[in-house]
Amino acid sequence: MREAWKRHWPEYLMEAAELALFMLSACVFVVLLEHPDSPIRRAIPGALPRRALMGTAMGATAVAIVFSPLGKRSGAHFNPAVTLAFWRLDRVTGADALGYVVAQFAGGAAGVAVASGVLGSRIAHPRVNFAATVPGPHGAGVAFCAEVAISLVLMSVVLAVSSRPHLARFTGFFAGALVATFITFESPLSGMSMNPARSFASTPGSGLWRFLWIYFTAPPLGMLAAAEVRRHLPGAKAVLCAKLHHANDHRCIFRCGYARREPAAVTVAAGG
Repeated sequence: MREAWKRHWPEYLMEAAELALFMLSACVFVVLLEHPDSPIRRAIPGALPRRALMGTAMGATAVAIVFSPLGKRSGAHFNPAVTLAFWRLDRVTGADALGYVVAQFAGGAAGVAVASGVLGSRIAHPRVNFAATVPGPHGAGVAFCAEVAISLVLMSVVLAVSSRPHLARFTGFFAGALVATFITFESPLSGMSMNPARSFASTPGSGLWRFLWIYFTAPPLGMLAAAEVRRHLPGAKAVLCAKLHHANDHRCIFRCGYARREPAAVTVAAGG
């Protein structure tokens, strides 16, 4: 573990920075779309159009992170549940998985702290509430089931797309589109997290500790279930790497299947 952390700490810091940027973006857009003093909030009174805008903003943020230099090198997990799923598929070592998870939690908290400094008291307004994820009016049970379902769908799509040579380079776009869709249509059920570190980052400010168990358990269960289905699915293509974007010249710290292929095949599988 010490050797892995010594060699791979830059990737850990990149994972922290990615979730920090994601949380900063989330807080800024929640203020813009939900704070009563926001002109956008006053101009768009309907909840569904505002959720669609929020979904578009956060989906675009996710895509930008995946295709950024940070995401291309670290693999752009910025989610402990994603890292655990790739660990279960033996694409990530235990030491690196632990390093990623610790960094993701730290990065999420740092992102909300920066947002608090930038946005001031606006981030604490009840309509913003530090961009917290909370169950909808149907309660915690429905929120838990919804989080399991959307997490399973997201990870299943990521694994399916990233394993197909002609689609692998577009994995980030598929993930971003699902994030946008879930925020638009699913968030009234669970708040749309899929990410334990993302939900934890908002909790110290919001004080909504009683709901945290949902987001600590449901997303990992959903994504680990997707990994298990993938492992036992007849005829499923092998998951070659834990990176969401492998068609680049950045180093890869994972148990990477591309490295074991013939040079020509590597070029095709990596998207060129």
